[in-house]
Amino acid sequence: DFQRLLGSGDKWGVSFTYQVQPEPKGIAEAFLLGESFIDGKPCALILGDNLFYGGGLGESLRARTSDHEGALIFCQEVQDPERYGVVEIAESGEVISIEEKPSNAKSNLAATGLYFYDSQVVAKAKSLKPSSRGELEISDLNNLYLEDGQLEAKVLQRGAVWLDTGTV
Repeated sequence: DFQRLLGSGDKWGVSFTYQVQPEPKGIAEAFLLGESFIDGKPCALILGDNLFYGGGLGESLRARTSDHEGALIFCQEVQDPERYGVVEIAESGEVISIEEKPSNAKSNLAATGLYFYDSQVVAKAKSLKPSSRGELEISDLNNLYLEDGQLEAKVLQRGAVWLDTGTV
């Protein structure tokens, strides 16, 4: 549907490449499916059912497009954190933990589905084992970066809006 709607991207002066995930095997599978496209370079992943808008957001994203080490996840406070990957951040700004859909959340910060990764992402994704849901979990991938001391979290600032359009 996206390919039919957006086509090659020529009308907007961009070029789109498509890769279909034939069955739901987790968000982190995107890196395995996109390995040749990523080609050993840093990359971004934005979940297709999420919309972002707001002042300062563009600058935050542009600042991350150069070659950085590690991973960056964007977070926002939510009222129902048990529905998301939950990020716990120390007062110093350091990520303490990230947990996928916990029944007792340690914070109300949800990972929004906007991620930046370095050139190690495909290798790290290949090391993942499917969860009890049978999926390669993005939180497990982020935890690999956390274990290496290479996970950074940025809370969306006031004025930035995240809409999870997969939720009514």
